[in-house]
Amino acid sequence: MITFSLIGTSGILCDSGNDMPIAVFPTKGAKTNAKLTLLQNPEEFPTDGIISWPGEYEIDGISLRGIGHEEGARVSFAMEMDDARCGFLSTPVLEWTDHELELLGDVDVLFIPAEKTKVAQKLIEQIDPRVLIPILSENKEDYDELLKVFGAQGQEVEKEFKLKGLPAEGRVVVVLG
Repeated sequence: MITFSLIGTSGILCDSGNDMPIAVFPTKGAKTNAKLTLLQNPEEFPTDGIISWPGEYEIDGISLRGIGHEEGARVSFAMEMDDARCGFLSTPVLEWTDHELELLGDVDVLFIPAEKTKVAQKLIEQIDPRVLIPILSENKEDYDELLKVFGAQGQEVEKEFKLKGLPAEGRVVVVLG
């Protein structure tokens, strides 16, 4: 089981109970108990416990793939943890090439910044995740529009989401807050 919760306004904490909580795109200054942090903007001199570059990584049984965009200026991540493949798309949301989609692979749980609704909607349909978790970006109107498009407007906000198994059919939309 993996528990996902918000860090600050837009970061995600992933905890599978394996003593390796992972913070993905944490809001600057947010406090976490994460042992590993994934950043969307490469750091020139990364410190221990931080991954911010494209590439493939294997850490304590967790497989990670950093996917570079805009010549490596931004990084999205695919993570395999507890038999679930999660995709974390960086902001701003842009259209992805076929090669980038291939690097991302089949995704069970997709975290996408809720911005540029039409572009985000196209990406979601291309990736076709079983669980969709839109993340509030700078524009609340885009967030509300994306929730509306996927039938989650007015849905109860959850403090955390526990992934115990994937839905057999369809797509579940989770609203974290």
